[in-house]
Amino acid sequence: MSVQTDLNQLSSDQLRILAGNLLQQVERQDQAIRHQQAINDKLTHELAVLKRHRFGRRSECMSPDQASLLDELVDGDIAAIEAELPEPPPAVPARTPGKQQPRRQPLPPELPRTIITHEPDSTECRCGCQLKRIGEDVSEKLDYTPGEFTVERHVRGKWVCRDCETLVQAPVPAQVIDKGIPTSGLLAHVLVAKYADHLPLYRQESIFERSGYAIARSTLAEWVGRCGVALQPLVDALREELIQQPILHADETPVPMLAPGKKKTHQAYIWAYASTQHSALQAVIYEFAPSRAGKHARAFLKGWRGSLVCDDFAGYKAGFEQGMTEIACWAHARRKFYDLYAAKKSTVAAQALDTIGQLYAIETEARGLTPEERQQLRQARAAPIIDELYHWLIEQRQKVPKGSATSKAIHYSLKRWPALKRYLNDGDIPIDNNWVENQIRPWALGRKNWLFAGSLRSGQRAAAVMSLIQSAKNNGHDPYAYLKDVLERLPTQKASAISELLPHNWEPPDKM
Repeated sequence: MSVQTDLNQLSSDQLRILAGNLLQQVERQDQAIRHQQAINDKLTHELAVLKRHRFGRRSECMSPDQASLLDELVDGDIAAIEAELPEPPPAVPARTPGKQQPRRQPLPPELPRTIITHEPDSTECRCGCQLKRIGEDVSEKLDYTPGEFTVERHVRGKWVCRDCETLVQAPVPAQVIDKGIPTSGLLAHVLVAKYADHLPLYRQESIFERSGYAIARSTLAEWVGRCGVALQPLVDALREELIQQPILHADETPVPMLAPGKKKTHQAYIWAYASTQHSALQAVIYEFAPSRAGKHARAFLKGWRGSLVCDDFAGYKAGFEQGMTEIACWAHARRKFYDLYAAKKSTVAAQALDTIGQLYAIETEARGLTPEERQQLRQARAAPIIDELYHWLIEQRQKVPKGSATSKAIHYSLKRWPALKRYLNDGDIPIDNNWVENQIRPWALGRKNWLFAGSLRSGQRAAAVMSLIQSAKNNGHDPYAYLKDVLERLPTQKASAISELLPHNWEPPDKM
């Protein structure tokens, strides 16, 4: 009645404003619902396609190794999608007479066990009486150290008050995989073996079986998929810190990708973005993309206006037109002359190599200096050498036939000369792009073992986990120790404190 009275007291203009605000609020909520529904529909469709490929009939014939690799990748994708989909509302299961629910097999009794007890902080009831222990809940989790399985036996005592019948029990420890059997140590071992040591899951399956407990590769793939989803916020936070750097390296390398339902692979790419070797922030982010199109680099670096050290790939050119500063790589310029010398023993190439070698000798001397001291050394000794080299290249270009290999090597350097000289003006800028090429080398090693990426999602998951592993290495951490601790702390870590788990901020538990 009071609401109706308040509405009667409003003027027609006020009513129209109120109605307009309510309509806008309804429209915003409707848009949010449609957006969420679109995401759910996309994930549900992707999940159906993957399940059809995983469990349906196949017309293509592949080698056993290829089939096992693809199966484990699809299993990981399915687990990741299921982890991203919202939890369905709880439903009362309909009991079918005579049908038994599948049960998890108990862990072998012969495996060594470590008992971990979880008791309430206080055994005194709120009413003032002393609690009495009436039983316990026991759960077991599988742990692994190289060559040996062990079991963590978690015992949660039950305490009850005789007077008010209050039951008290320590909560279940939070886990990355809820109600799963793997410890954070086992999950970290699987991730490091797959993404750092390049062991496909079918090989890990054999290794585990020899160690005394067989874990199906489909189960391993499910663990990898769920860990990938759990670790993604860390990768996103690391990317946000990386693009705050004024100087970045960038490079890309091809990775074959197999689309489900096709016999052939097509060329996908890993894009790598890294801080400089002398930066206080040591981080690298890998991005898996279906092509080498420059739009992928522009999307990653959107809004960034720093100095980018890269090769002569055209995909970065649009970024230079939008405010980024191009830093050319002397190693690429040198490589043109090295190829020329190796092929023809060219005297022009030999002299160019000798001069560029002098520039690198100066960089060796400047390695332990401060950025300001390094810049002064470059201006005093490297700048005159570069000016002399420039005029010499101009002179040599007039002497060699146009279109010749020597002419092309000279032209490559001269057309990028302003970008090649920029490292002289800033002691923080490196002379070449070799640092990120070293960061991308694990992918080249992994290609020999993976054969291909099974899908865009599995490639993106690999890029995310390898970003954390390589960044941990760059900061002097053992990747296994880092991931083990992060996976243990992540379920209870506040979103506002997620940066504490980033590789450059993380500290081993024994130092905390």
